[in-house]
Amino acid sequence: MKLTIDIILALVVAQRLIEIAYAERNTRALRARGAIEVGRAHYPLIVLLHAAWLAAIVFLMPGDAVIHWPAMLAFVLLQLGRVWVIATLGPYWTTRIITLPGAPLVRSGPYRFVRHPNYLVVAGEIATLPLAFGEVNVAIVFTLLNAAMLAWRIRQEDAALAARRTGEPSGPG
Repeated sequence: MKLTIDIILALVVAQRLIEIAYAERNTRALRARGAIEVGRAHYPLIVLLHAAWLAAIVFLMPGDAVIHWPAMLAFVLLQLGRVWVIATLGPYWTTRIITLPGAPLVRSGPYRFVRHPNYLVVAGEIATLPLAFGEVNVAIVFTLLNAAMLAWRIRQEDAALAARRTGEPSGPG
């Protein structure tokens, strides 16, 4: 069982590293087109939160941990949601708040139903992965920390996108 858990965690880390590389490539391309970043000061805190979440899962996991398959299935289903969000945004998907003045807002895919689907996916992941290994306290603590971070981030993102929602040119925010 330990080997299976290690493989799952290694896959999650690999996925995150690939996504960061993709997001940074998209960020550079968007900036080259005149996009601006909003909320730059809180970005290191988000990275720290996610790194601490993964570290807490690894270091606080009991030695006799088993996989709770319903939570693991929920986590896997959330990965489908993550792929849907990334595929929908394509070259606009980043891990930062980047807005390209004059670009239309994406309103297809999961954005037809929810304004911030990626944040719903992330909130679900932060809860379900530790629960898949029986780490209830990790799930609770990091869900609360993530909720606080997202409350701040969503306000900044909504403010940055407000002008684009009304069709006006957006500024630095």
